[in-house]
Amino acid sequence: MTAELAKGIHWVGYVDWGVRDFHGYVTHRGATYNSYLIQDEKTALIDTVKGPYAANLLKHITDLTDLAKIDYVVCNHGEPDHSSALPAVMAALPQATLLCSKKALDSLGAYYDTSSWKMQVVGTGDSVSLGKRTLAFLETPMVHWPDSMMTYVPEEKILFSMDGFGQHVASNGRFDDENSLATILEEARIYYANIVTPYSGKVAETLQAAAGLDIGMIAPSHGVIWRSHIADILKAYRNWSQVKPKKKVLVVFDSMWGSTAKMAEAIVEGASTVPGVEVKLIAIRTSDFTEIATEMLESAAIAFGSSTLNRDMLPMAAAVLTYARGLRFPDRATFAFGSYGWGVGGPEALDKGLKECKWEVIREPLKSKFKPTDKVLDECREAGHQLANRAAAISAGAGYEPLMID
Repeated sequence: MTAELAKGIHWVGYVDWGVRDFHGYVTHRGATYNSYLIQDEKTALIDTVKGPYAANLLKHITDLTDLAKIDYVVCNHGEPDHSSALPAVMAALPQATLLCSKKALDSLGAYYDTSSWKMQVVGTGDSVSLGKRTLAFLETPMVHWPDSMMTYVPEEKILFSMDGFGQHVASNGRFDDENSLATILEEARIYYANIVTPYSGKVAETLQAAAGLDIGMIAPSHGVIWRSHIADILKAYRNWSQVKPKKKVLVVFDSMWGSTAKMAEAIVEGASTVPGVEVKLIAIRTSDFTEIATEMLESAAIAFGSSTLNRDMLPMAAAVLTYARGLRFPDRATFAFGSYGWGVGGPEALDKGLKECKWEVIREPLKSKFKPTDKVLDECREAGHQLANRAAAISAGAGYEPLMID
């Protein structure tokens, strides 16, 4: 089933209702692989889909036009979730020219045998006329691959934004106003936190470059198309890309026999005494990397706890820390906490890892030998209070812009 964005412009992609893992994070609501067909004096296909769904894509296209009438295929990004249908598509469209960035020429050549494809390199400032409409290209390197670009149709004010502004959500509604705004903004937050965060500087540059465009619709390569809530998703991206966290404290921990859990709860109690600061507690073993990273995105301060095992932190705490370090969340206040028994090492190892994240460590590791005493729990409450005050200061300085759904 296709959907019309404007006269002669249709969504022809695939809705993947069942996928639950993508890029190593959990996609609770499924995903879409968005592809768009523009019919004019010349016809262009903007991006393709994941390889197993190539036949679905070609069927959607043939519902609208003859395959022989397609003149151009645009590849905005060479990652296989967008490009692995290309071998089947280019075989079905031998007359079509593939338009891509110079970097995509390399990535596509590494994945596929492109020797028989007609290919043309395009970049920022280049354009291709389809007749009444124009394809204008904007390179967006590292949003989120070096080969990434966006395609803009000025006559229709439509920005085909590749992974920018995307979400992993399966729905029979193609547009933002056909879905819950709270749901799609939450999925956009999850997507940004787990995919785009390391490239926030480049995202900020892209937002600045796109500011000169007259945008009436944003058509990403995953999720719904933005037409009614463009201001909301742009505001969210400004917050995330410019490091504008909320007045929020995240307490994340892993515990062996409950001692570190008691410390975590006391930290939450202390943080909750600071007015206006949101506090969230996450136990690692009853959560997943996806949720934890998403909460880290908008948390100005993070307390991270682990019990000691073999003179080190618990394995799942180490895994979460590794994941967070790779995402490179900047400018967070933090401290380590945890318990130990016959041997020390867990909180100390965690403290070392937090410093490697280049976060502001506000105190030495908070430790308890075996079960925490009342004195230790009081210290936890005071540390939580201190961390919440720091979160409020960081957020005030960053200038977080509240979203409509807050």
